[in-house]
Amino acid sequence: MPLYLSVIRIDENDTPEGGPSEQLMEDMGKLIDEMTKAGVLLDTAGLKPTAEGKRVHLRGGQLSTTDGPFTESKEVIGGYAIFQTKDEAEALEWTKRFLLIHGDQWNITCEVREMERP
Repeated sequence: MPLYLSVIRIDENDTPEGGPSEQLMEDMGKLIDEMTKAGVLLDTAGLKPTAEGKRVHLRGGQLSTTDGPFTESKEVIGGYAIFQTKDEAEALEWTKRFLLIHGDQWNITCEVREMERP
């Protein structure tokens, strides 16, 4: 069965005050439990803010490191999920369910892409 990566993109400057609500975290826990029991969720996590991150660049054979936050980025990766599903349509359905539990306070984009195995 193919693997799919669902990359969660957010605008760090456009999130609800105080972050995820208690209700959202409870609903997310239930959905994650359901996906795990269905055998489709292999891994998922949210990411710390870009202020706590670093970027490593390679240009012309030279490495450099930049400390966050990355103010030039409108959208950043806020988290991810790795699904093993029968097809892309199933991965998209799980991703849509994930988005819908956030309600109307969040503006989120998920990019779903099939993973290639070596």
